[in-house]
Amino acid sequence: MENKLDIYIGWDSREPIAYDVARQTLIERASIPVEVHAIKLADLVDKGAYTREIDPLASTEFTYSRFFTPWLADYKGWALFCDCDFLFLDDVAKLLEYRDPSKAVLCVKHDYTPKATTKMDGKVQTAYPRKNWSSFMLFNCEHPSTRTLTPDVINRESGAYLHRMQWAKDEEIGGIPEAWNWLEGWSEKPATGTPSAIHFTNGGPWFKDWQDVDYGDLWKAEASKIDPDWKPI
Repeated sequence: MENKLDIYIGWDSREPIAYDVARQTLIERASIPVEVHAIKLADLVDKGAYTREIDPLASTEFTYSRFFTPWLADYKGWALFCDCDFLFLDDVAKLLEYRDPSKAVLCVKHDYTPKATTKMDGKVQTAYPRKNWSSFMLFNCEHPSTRTLTPDVINRESGAYLHRMQWAKDEEIGGIPEAWNWLEGWSEKPATGTPSAIHFTNGGPWFKDWQDVDYGDLWKAEASKIDPDWKPI
């Protein structure tokens, strides 16, 4: 298996600085070649690939477009998707040790029920089985089940089918440690050190109302390196 990784990060026009921090901290800590792409919904629409109707319950612009990752990778090799609200504190090369040809996708298998009813900028916080599993997915793009994620299927199938990974058999969904999708406000802090990747799933320090969050100071330091003039929105 190749020791390089294609990475796709969801991009949302309301929080571009979140994407910038996720991308920069991922690249800075990577010890292997990585190629990072922004999944921009408008680009997929312009290509005619994305044709879903607007979903009022969708909390981000990449709610469904994340599942285009294998298609964007030409169904070759392994590719990582993550939401934009991540802060990387570890080397993504460590993820490669979990690759397993028998698995269609790898993720952190949270047993998560959100405490709040709203998140980020007032968007509704919904609860459903396998919540947050799809916020950080390492796809085996050549796996037969993963190859069923065609634009037609992504545009046609329900959110439940996609996010609960019903396109793969249960035994084809592999696990990776929680440290790689550490949910701020829910996951327990490690006794020593820091998680590998912080997920500000409820809202991050780029929002005025989410300044007092765990590891928020680390995120703000990274944002200031990218744009010394950034301000919370």
